[in-house]
Amino acid sequence: MSDMNTQAVARYRNNFLKEVEERVEDGHWVRMCMQCGVCAGSCPLGPHWEHSPQKIFMMIRAGKREEVLTSDAMWMCTSCYNCIVRCPRKLPITHIMHGLAHYSHRLGLAPKGQPTREIAKLFWDSLVKTGRVNELKFSLAMYFKDGFGQGIKNAMAMQGVGLGLVKAGRLNPMEILGGHACKDKGGIQKMIAKAQEIENRKKGLTA
Repeated sequence: MSDMNTQAVARYRNNFLKEVEERVEDGHWVRMCMQCGVCAGSCPLGPHWEHSPQKIFMMIRAGKREEVLTSDAMWMCTSCYNCIVRCPRKLPITHIMHGLAHYSHRLGLAPKGQPTREIAKLFWDSLVKTGRVNELKFSLAMYFKDGFGQGIKNAMAMQGVGLGLVKAGRLNPMEILGGHACKDKGGIQKMIAKAQEIENRKKGLTA
């Protein structure tokens, strides 16, 4: 085998590929990608990707760990599942992309200020406190995430939508005082903590 071929095989069998296979949801499917590009062509956000799924998979196999885990590509996925439906090899592309996003977040490598990541974090933080999402507090957190002044502008721009939701009974202003919650909040939090413990142990990660 020539030196060039040897280097190519070494890059393919790199540690980052193994890391993804062991620690990312459905990561063992990455090596099955044949780089046909159907996923990128099927994605409604295709033109806006920094790196399409097949490029992300290629970069993983090339050992580009930092470039992959700091990319905002995984956070662009809207879970439409077009890629899975149309993939010739039926790779669980959506699951892998979400798994990579979660893994990069856990490692503290996810891009700061990425809108989808911020929305997901606000949603999760609201959910784990009471077992339910407080719609009003979640909306206000989104409006004011870029500062008080911008928050006022955002709220004023959306006041028509907000009043419509209140009139329709879909938004309760009293939720600012706490909102509805599951009866056993402590049980919910213990369940989440146990699930996190299991995942940490399974993936070999620290809490």
